[in-house]
Amino acid sequence: MFTPILRAIGQLDDPAILRILVQALLVSVLCFAGLVAGSAALVHHWLAGHGTLADIASALGGALGLISALWLFLPLAVVIAGLFLGQVCAAVERRWYPDLPPPAGAGFAEQIWDGLIIGLQVLGLSLLSLVVALIPGPGFILAYLITAWALGKAMFRSVALRRMGRREAVARYRDQRLAVLAQGAALTLVSAVPLLNFLVPIIGPAAMVHLVVANFRKDESWG
Repeated sequence: MFTPILRAIGQLDDPAILRILVQALLVSVLCFAGLVAGSAALVHHWLAGHGTLADIASALGGALGLISALWLFLPLAVVIAGLFLGQVCAAVERRWYPDLPPPAGAGFAEQIWDGLIIGLQVLGLSLLSLVVALIPGPGFILAYLITAWALGKAMFRSVALRRMGRREAVARYRDQRLAVLAQGAALTLVSAVPLLNFLVPIIGPAAMVHLVVANFRKDESWG
């Protein structure tokens, strides 16, 4: 069940992946720094001028900003993953599946449009999960499952669209939804750890390549 994510992590020493990782890290660090600063400023702004709440905002604004940024980094991770998707997938396929034919999936415009829709969906669900996490009791678990589902689905569909149209990508996702959820759950855990979260835009697509290829090889159809 977790073989794809373990293979993705195991390939981080691949020179081709390392080159992409350095580029993705630079983009991720800049985006994350902006999120932390923006989230902290918003928290302070919302609570400022309310007596005791203003003091709390000053004391905890940075910490709450960091927590919010960690949660909201996931939609950005999907966008960043899209920037390096082709390179990551090509590196994984060269190492594990050198016999594959060249990708011939959805058109460029369709991939861009679908990527935009997926990014907005992940953003909406990330915000929803952030609110759900505040519910006493099962709130945090529900928030975790929502995030894992959204992240896994987004990464899988983005990778699948390299080799098939949108309709077939959706069908393939339904065939492997539990395996996709498992990868999403693992990626969500990684994303919650500072510094390790910068790996998500790389290991996410890398893991999903293995699921997409496994699905195709069931019926030897390449879309």
